[in-house]
Amino acid sequence: MSDERNYVKYTFLRVDPAWRRRKAAERAADKREFAAACRDFGEDHFLRTYSLVGTRGDCDLMVRAIAGRLEPIHELHVLLNQSGLMRYAEVAHSYLAMTKESPYSDEPDRPAEPRPGADSRYLIVYPMWKKREWYGLPPEERGRIMRDHIAVARRFPGIETNTAYSFGLDDQEFVVAFDADDPSHFLDLVQELRATESSAYTESETPIFTCISASPERALDALDGEAVGATALS
Repeated sequence: MSDERNYVKYTFLRVDPAWRRRKAAERAADKREFAAACRDFGEDHFLRTYSLVGTRGDCDLMVRAIAGRLEPIHELHVLLNQSGLMRYAEVAHSYLAMTKESPYSDEPDRPAEPRPGADSRYLIVYPMWKKREWYGLPPEERGRIMRDHIAVARRFPGIETNTAYSFGLDDQEFVVAFDADDPSHFLDLVQELRATESSAYTESETPIFTCISASPERALDALDGEAVGATALS
């Protein structure tokens, strides 16, 4: 079992409609500054961007950053805040977590790196809390319940699960992210999981974000339609 861990930060941004009324050249400069900060962080750390235009009404863009220390994530967001875009944007949702080995899975985990599906077309993310009764169960009972939960999930091989832990770091207990190329498969998975015993111990798992994977440039272009036109986001 590896003791190596990483911090994971999910930052969801909502852009003020006033930004789209700025001149095209000003918007282009704002996007270049934001993308440059993302590219700089991505040279030494894991960073992915996602568009939520058309999938959520309260946010437009998500930045997913992973690093072994908090300082690089802090510095990334300092640079993002210096971009012109952030003068017209707000953080709609923010989740901090840490990777570590799962105590339930019987397969080797890789907590220090993203799953193989990390570049799937979609990433579905939500914060999660368990009911306090869950933590009062004997470890072997929790293990039995979670093995049944995992068995259901394994019937959907196109879905890669990335669970990160937030105890003491942020308000939620977990942040769960699912890499998928077809959201309908995730819908079917969640519907089946509702019937499992583990579901009865879930306190909350909202809000849920369906994110479309995109390069920083394409995710930014989706904010005002410039340069994307009728072209798909991937």
